[in-house]
Amino acid sequence: MVELFGKEASGKTTLALHVVKEAQKKGGCCAYIDAENAFNPSVAEAIGVNVEKLLIAQPDSAENSLSIVNTLVGGSIDVVVVDSVCFFRNVRTKLSSNQTPGIFKEVACGGNALGFYAAVRMRTSRRELRYNEAQATGIGISVQIIKNKLAPATLKEAGIDIRFGKGICYESEILELASSLGVIMKDDSGYWINACCNLTNFKHIEGHSLKQRYFSTTSRVIPSTLNFHEPHCTEYSMP
Repeated sequence: MVELFGKEASGKTTLALHVVKEAQKKGGCCAYIDAENAFNPSVAEAIGVNVEKLLIAQPDSAENSLSIVNTLVGGSIDVVVVDSVCFFRNVRTKLSSNQTPGIFKEVACGGNALGFYAAVRMRTSRRELRYNEAQATGIGISVQIIKNKLAPATLKEAGIDIRFGKGICYESEILELASSLGVIMKDDSGYWINACCNLTNFKHIEGHSLKQRYFSTTSRVIPSTLNFHEPHCTEYSMP
C-alpha cells in the first residue's frame, strides 16, 4: 500500500492518475474510489487515463469505501486508488513540539494505522505557481519519500512541474533528465539546448515558462535533445 498525503492542491490526485495511466499502458486493470465525488473525466483523459476501462465508484460513506476496497484488493485489479482518505485522516498543520515560533509541521489525525501499514509514504507539498507570460499555467510541487519498505529511498525528494488540466509537464521532465545525464547544460538562469545535434548551435532558454513554450513550439527539439550524446556536451564549453 502506498500513501500519498499533503495539503489540498498539492498534486496528490494528479500523481494518482498518472499511476493509473502507466498501469493501463501495461495492460493492468484499475479502479478509482471517488470518495469526494470530485473525479473529473476530462482531466483524467487529458492526462492519458482510459476512462472507459477505469472502474469508478462513488461511495456515500467510509464504510462503503472500505467494503469496496476489500472486495477489489486481492482480485484481478492491479491498482486501486482511494481519493481521498479524508474520511479516516485529515492533514493539518500544528505548532512544532518544541514550541519554536514560526516552526510548523504537518500531522495526520485519526491514528497511525494507515501510516504504519503503508509500505511507502510520500508527502506532497506545493512550492510555487508556474506562469506563461502573465497567466498561471501550472504549479511546481515537491514529493518527498517519508517511508519506504521496498527500497532504500527514504527522505529522497523530487521536484515535479504540473500543468493545469494536463498533468505532469513532459517538457520539464525531459529537460531535467537530459540535464542530469549531461545531454544539455544548465546554469543558474536556464538551460543551454542544442537543437541540431552539433557543437555550434546552442540556444539559451531562461525560466520555466520559456522552456516549456520552446519545447512545445519546436517539434524537432525533443528528439534532437534525446539523441544528443553526453560526450558532445563534455567537449563543448559554454560561451
